Amino acid sequence: MKKFIWLISLLLLTACSDNETHQHRTYKMGFQNSAPRYDDFDLFIQSLLIWSERADAAMITTEPPWEELLAGHNPVTYVVDNYKGLVDYYRSKGFELWVYIDPQNGLDRSSDAQELVAAGRSIAEPEIQALYQRFVMVMDSVLNPEHLGLALETNLIRDGAPAAIYNGVKQAAADAAAQINSLDPETKLSISVQVDYAWGKLGDGTYRGVAQDFTDFPFIEELGLSSYPYLGWEFPDDLPTNYYSRLIEGRTIPVFVSEGGWTSESINIPPFTITSSPEKQRDYIAHHHKLLNTVNAIANFQLVFTDIDLAALPPEVNDNIRFFAFLGMVDKEFNPKPALAAWDNLFQLPLISR
Repeated sequence: MKKFIWLISLLLLTACSDNETHQHRTYKMGFQNSAPRYDDFDLFIQSLLIWSERADAAMITTEPPWEELLAGHNPVTYVVDNYKGLVDYYRSKGFELWVYIDPQNGLDRSSDAQELVAAGRSIAEPEIQALYQRFVMVMDSVLNPEHLGLALETNLIRDGAPAAIYNGVKQAAADAAAQINSLDPETKLSISVQVDYAWGKLGDGTYRGVAQDFTDFPFIEELGLSSYPYLGWEFPDDLPTNYYSRLIEGRTIPVFVSEGGWTSESINIPPFTITSSPEKQRDYIAHHHKLLNTVNAIANFQLVFTDIDLAALPPEVNDNIRFFAFLGMVDKEFNPKPALAAWDNLFQLPLISR
């Protein structure tokens, strides 16, 4: 009888502890400003005014403006014209700022950035690395982010791109990190890794981990996690409890989701056949909260608040954008999806920093 009572007490204690864990969040929440159509400034403003009421952090992620930099344009002018006003708005809201600058191709990890390819150039070249470094320094000095990412999804680049490109990314990031550390040591430096690929879900199913990324980018003080688990798991609840924690086992480095989400629509782009729904997306938001608290994540970002209007995209946009077209909390007409209510519920939870 005593054994039975002890077992019941243990189960109740565990349940209460688990419930308490999920009644707060350890992480800030936010988006990168986005709109259904990229050529409509009014839509960007409309989106900004809606999502900024349900966020306490903001993300800027971008490739350098290679065409302008190669033409000799002043990067200070570019950053002031394109980002300064937006960041001033973020600061007026009290947002913490993450800036990620991608030296490679965000939609094709096997290739250089499209503008570099068009110019017959590559991040493998020291001159291009120097342009990247200069742009990073300007973004940091003008925008003063608390967090700065110097390479994105490095494990995908390492395995998918030619060695010269990967080595160029490594060198560019290392040089930029050295300069940032010497001039602005308060800025927290990071890279991001692709979580689903690390788990083997975008390959042969063999767990790969990210140990090599820690070796290749030893300057990092925190780790960004790129997470699109609908590419590898059928249901949100299929994600294991150690989905994030396994990647940093034995380490104490802070982590955050630098980009991610779950599609609300089914996608058929061979070899991927993804079956989803608005309800699955909603369930992911709730389940993801548990995974974030498990690793005491410091932030969680979705790069898009709205769905993307695929019909309005210019022809030069990589077709892979279709994988990410239905991640928004609202659709392309700003109609709320069930995921928005789930996000709002989490945003109302007390934020407990650890």
